[in-house]
Amino acid sequence: MPTTKTRLNPDKLLNSKWTAAAPRNKEKHFLVVALNRHAPDGPVQTVTLEAVYTRRQSELPWRALTDAAQWLQGWK
Repeated sequence: MPTTKTRLNPDKLLNSKWTAAAPRNKEKHFLVVALNRHAPDGPVQTVTLEAVYTRRQSELPWRALTDAAQWLQGWK
């Protein structure tokens, strides 16, 4: 399993697709449904991911998506 970092532009993450490297509860594929900022024009702090199968949402720091050991860009 690769452990390299993926380069991302946080402002372009909305509606992007992600695959969990270690799926749990049948949740493997995710969509970024929201970019969360502390100020309206501020930098992206966190993203809201929604599981495609269960529609469960979770929030995490956007930089967590750069960890290839946990997240793969696109649906694999």
